[in-house]
Parts: sequence; structure tokens; C-alpha cells
Amino acid sequence: MTSHSEASGAASARVSISAHPLWRIRLTRDAPRYLLSALSLAGIAASARFALDPPTPTLPKTSLRAPTPADRAAEGYATLFARRYLAWNTAEPQASARSLEPFLGAGMESAAGIQLPGAGEQHVEWAEVVQAREPVRGEHVYTVAAQTDTAGLQYLTVGVTRTQDGSLALAGYPAFVGAPTAVGAHSPQRLREVTDPTLAMVLQRALRNYLAASPSELAADLASGARVSSPTYALSLETVERLNWSTAGTSLLAVVQARDGRGVQYTLAYEVEVERAQGRWEVSAVQMDPDA
Repeated sequence: MTSHSEASGAASARVSISAHPLWRIRLTRDAPRYLLSALSLAGIAASARFALDPPTPTLPKTSLRAPTPADRAAEGYATLFARRYLAWNTAEPQASARSLEPFLGAGMESAAGIQLPGAGEQHVEWAEVVQAREPVRGEHVYTVAAQTDTAGLQYLTVGVTRTQDGSLALAGYPAFVGAPTAVGAHSPQRLREVTDPTLAMVLQRALRNYLAASPSELAADLASGARVSSPTYALSLETVERLNWSTAGTSLLAVVQARDGRGVQYTLAYEVEVERAQGRWEVSAVQMDPDA
């Protein structure tokens, strides 16, 4: 005998059947496997791409800027100003002021602010730029070394800029500074000594003819196509003190003793590029490239 509650539960229970395409059922079931396979293929493709064409690191914009070429006109402008600024004579104060007028603008004092003493004079024996920096684009600050006859060697910084029309102009007042940082001569690391007697003989003969300005004799030891520029006045080779291979191993470093026609003896260092052709050593360059 069935109870009323059981009959009610049986009557309310329903089974719903709906039809779906077979491809959708398979897609739903296999979707995780397809997704995993796609991720794996993407990883393999990315690895292959980086292996065949590795990415180039992106440099900061400041690193991509090409180095500013030397402005020889601006260097000369700074040097000329330094010479006139440091040369004066109290007997002719107006002459010193007039020499500086072409450099001065409305924002600078007369004679660039120099007030001469009651008596005396100073001359510049030589002056040249020894250091340069560019604090901002288009403005150069040059350190000019100037040898004076009264104050000795002085260092003066001179700021130079170019106006919109390209003209040169001072960027402000100069400043006395110290010398650029320098230390004693740097001794090269221990180099490999030349042990080939044939190479040493060729090098000694080539240097003797090079220093003596004897191109015809030197030609016998030159490689094909080599161009060498001999010293402007002849020297006689006394001895070869040291002969070593350079760090790169492609050239020789020779320290020699040489004497000029007046009897002055020098210790000189030469880098000589050599090559071996048809079983013999030949010189391809001595110290410099005359065409560079």
C-alpha cells in the first residue's frame, strides 16, 4: 500500500531530456586538453623565435645620441679669448680692454671684469685646449692651459655657445681652475717577449732604416701595400732595449735608444705591425697610419 507522501514525491519527480549536437559535447569535454596543447605550442614558438631572432635591448635615449664631434672653431675661439684675457699691460690699459671687446656682450662688464693693478704686465707664451665638456647641447666648456711669463702655467675654463645664426659667443665669465687629473706614466702589464731571432733581426733592421729616413732600404722589409711615414729628421738607432708582443698579439712593442745628429739621445717606444708572408716576416705599419 502506497502512502500519500510517496505518491506525491513520485508525481513531482521529472526527467528532462534535451538534444545537443555531438560536436558541441566533444568540444566541451576536450576543451581543457585543447587549451593546454595551444599553450604548449605558443611556448615552443616563442622559444624558437627568441633563439632565431633574439631581441635587441633598448638603450636609453641619451645612449643613442651620437657623440658630438669636436668643434674646432669653438676651441679656437676659447683659446683666443684666453690669450687676450691673460695678456695685459698697465701702461696700455685701453689696449687690453679693446682686445676683449669682440667677445663681450651686454651682460658682461667692460674688459670682462678685469681690473688691472697699478703697474706691471703679463704675456702669454702659448695656450691650448686640454679638456672639453658639454653640460648642455650646444654649449661647450673648454679648459685652456696657458703659459704666462709672470704667473706661470694657468688653467682657465671658457664657456662657448653658438647663437641661432651659428655665431660663436661666450657663455659667461671664465674661471680659473686646476689642471685636469693626471698620474705618472702607466707601465704596461707584463708582455710576452719576442723569442724568434729572425723576427727580432727584421724588426731591428726595419727600425734602423725607418729612423734613418731611408725608404729604399726600409722597403725591403715592408709588406705589400704597406705605407710608412718616416720621421722628419734622421735618427740613428743605438740599441733595441725591449721587444715584446702587444696584448692583442698582432703587433710588436719596441723600446729603443736613438740619437740625433746633434748628439741628443732619446728613449723611444714604437708599435710595429708585422705579418708573415711566404715564410718571412714583413712590416705592415710603424707607429701610425699616414693615411688616417
